[in-house]
Order: sequence, then structure tokens, then C-alpha cells
Amino acid sequence: MSPSDQRALPVIMAAGLGTRMRSRLPKLLHPLLGRPMLGYVIDAAREATDRRPLVVYSPATAAICETFADAADFVLQDVPSGTGDAVRAALTAIPDSVAELLVMNGDVPLVDPALLAALIAERGDAPLAMLTVEAVDPARLGRVVRDASGAVERIVEAKDASPDELGLSEVNAGLYAFETGWLRTRIGHLSPSPATGELYLTELVRLATADRRPAASLVVPDDGTLLGINDRSELAEAAHLLQARTNEAHLLAGVTMDDPSTAWIEPTVQLAQDVVLEANVVLRGTTRVAEGTRIGSGSQVIDTVIGRDCRIWASVLESSEVEDEVQIGPFAHLRPGSSIGRGAKLGNFAEVKNSRLGPAVQQHHVSYLGDADVGEGVNIGAGTITANYDGRRKQRTRIGARAFIGVDTMLVAPVTVGEGAKTGAGAVVTRDVPDRMLAVGVPARTRIPRPTSGD
Repeated sequence: MSPSDQRALPVIMAAGLGTRMRSRLPKLLHPLLGRPMLGYVIDAAREATDRRPLVVYSPATAAICETFADAADFVLQDVPSGTGDAVRAALTAIPDSVAELLVMNGDVPLVDPALLAALIAERGDAPLAMLTVEAVDPARLGRVVRDASGAVERIVEAKDASPDELGLSEVNAGLYAFETGWLRTRIGHLSPSPATGELYLTELVRLATADRRPAASLVVPDDGTLLGINDRSELAEAAHLLQARTNEAHLLAGVTMDDPSTAWIEPTVQLAQDVVLEANVVLRGTTRVAEGTRIGSGSQVIDTVIGRDCRIWASVLESSEVEDEVQIGPFAHLRPGSSIGRGAKLGNFAEVKNSRLGPAVQQHHVSYLGDADVGEGVNIGAGTITANYDGRRKQRTRIGARAFIGVDTMLVAPVTVGEGAKTGAGAVVTRDVPDRMLAVGVPARTRIPRPTSGD
């Protein structure tokens, strides 16, 4: 047996469509703080076992295979007929050399990898170990029935339970560690549920008792992290728990939040010390924010890198780069592909798309720069627009360092405005403006600017 086969192999059951979600999207692909909930389960399984999980899917949930192709292996359960049948399908794809399995449901995204490792260790010489919860509200969950000595005797599903059994508060969390050899010999002995006709994995607990090798159990308190997500209400509750966990980690690492309950930060976001988040901020994806930057109320930042000591005020930033000491907003919008140089200032309703703004550029209110390269120290007057689309393709505008673009200027690309050049208010620039020249009129004509005092 190879050393790798000594480690438990994670098996994740993901064949159920999740009809209570009332959605065309498979339940496990519903996003939880920006990523499908199954992604969290896969990560926890890999961390606990250091192995690539095997995910059991059905025709109705086949979309998960494409979503997680790089993170897991897959086996098809043709006709989902219970958890026992899901594990039977998994065993057909597992080599005989694998000695132990960690079996999980795919709808427990908040599970702690350390708890999974503890469950594996708890099994010892037992044929299986199971995780149980002293539930505050057992609801529809399977009840754990113990014998007079306190050993786990069997699990009864809520649909099949007697009134006395429904009164029990200890419930099955749906997480198991199995001795693979024993599991192979017993999986074929599962009998269909009288109520549903499904094969329940939980019946293996009774079979272990019959073999005089009772199941081991690890009992944990009901903290809400192990109960599966079955509907959108439970999804929202899980999101709040994950939000609180994520925000607490940032707070302890030196981030200030005016109101942590309204800061929605996806787990992939990186925040440095002394970042300040005002109320009602959303940070998503691969966003990174450096020290001393303040993100103002109402801002959304998506897949964007922001430098030190910046001020982002009630603005939207997407797939862009912002260097140090930049001020943006309020109500500005960086669209994908934008890069803002050090010390630049973007005012009210300034919009930038696929453009590079050099250091110390000032882009004033109600202006649009699309597909533009703007040099250092340029002044972009209010109402300026780069007309970047010629009806067939996008064209670029280039503005040299220290140019002055007057209010309400329209730059019809492709066009270049030279270093130190100027445009008059309301100019429509259709031809290149040489360095240090002035363009005025509609269409704009160029001339040598009149000297001013101090020139």
C-alpha cells in the first residue's frame, strides 16, 4: 500500500439538486460570499486530509464538474436514491488500496478542517466514526439512538422516527470516517427506507452494531456550522456567519471597520494593517488594499489592487490598479483595465475604462476617459469625453504630460494631445494637437497659445 493511501480519501456527496432552494441552479453552486458553497467544502476536505476529494454528482448537478474541474475528481450517481447509494457509486471509483474514507455532505461550507481531522482520529479501530450535534432545534435531522451503555446503536431518519425518537436532541451531522474494507463488505446490505425507498448511509451504524463493532462518535455543540444548507434562508444565515468569521480575522489583524455588520468582504480579499472601512462597503474577488487606505461608505471594490494612503469615496472599482495616495470619488467608476498613477485625483462621476492615468492627474467631475493614455500632471476638465468608438472598433487617445484639457472637451479617437498642450472649453478635437499648442473650436483648430503672465 502506498503511503498516500494511508491518508483518508475525502468523498463529498453532491448529487442532490436541492429543490428547497427553488432554483434552476444546483444548490451547491449557489454563491456564499462570492464563491459556490461547494468550494468551501472541497477546501476543508483537502486541508484535513491533504488529498484531492472525490465528488459524487448526478445528471442534475453535472455543472459542478466544470466549475471544480481543477479541484476535485468526480464520479456519477446515475439516479440519486439516497446517501448510501451515493457512497456505493463512489466506491466504484476508489482503488482497493485506499484504507480510509472521509465522507461529507457538500452543503456544510462552514465546517472546520480541524474538526474533520479530529473525526478521522476518533475512528481508531472502529469500522466508522460519526460526528453528532446536540441540536437546539433537531427539526428534520436524523436522530442518534444510543444503548443503555451510551454507545451509538443506530440513527433514525426523522421521516422514519417514532414520537419518542423525535424527542431526542442529538442529531447526525452527516460527516463520517470509514474503514474502507468494512464499508465495501457492508454497503450492499443497506435496505430501502419504508418511507422514501432511498438507501440511507446512516443504516451502516446499525450494521456496525450488529457486527459487534459499534460506531465511534464525536459529539460537538450546536454552533450552526455543521447544519446543512437547504434553502435560501439557511444560505443567508450561513453567509452572515461566514461574514462575521471573515471580518473578525481582519479586525484582529489591524483593520478598522466602522460597522462590521455591514462590511461584506469575500474570503479572497487581502487587507493590510490600518485600512479603514466605513459602513456599507463591499470588497470582492482578488481585491488587495494597502496600509492607510480608507474605503468610504457605499463603495464596491472588485478584483482591484489599491495602494497606500488612498481615499475611495462612494465609488465602484472593477479589475483595476490604483497606486499610492490616490483620491477617487464620490460616485466615480473605474471599469476593467484601468490604472491610476500615484497622487491622482478623480472627482464626482468621473469614469475611466481600460486607461492609464499617470501620476498627479486630475480628472474632474462628469468626465469619461476610455481607452486612453494620460501623462503625468494632466488636468482633465469637467465634462471631458474621449469618443473612443468609431463604429467598428475602439480607438485610443493619448494625452501628453502636463497637458490641460478644458471643460467639455470631446477628444475623437484616435487622437494625440501633445505635452503641455491645451484645449479650449467645448473644443471637439479630431486631429492631433502638437506639444504646447492650443486647440479651440468645433472642429478644433490649433494655434500657438497667447502668453500669460508668468510665462
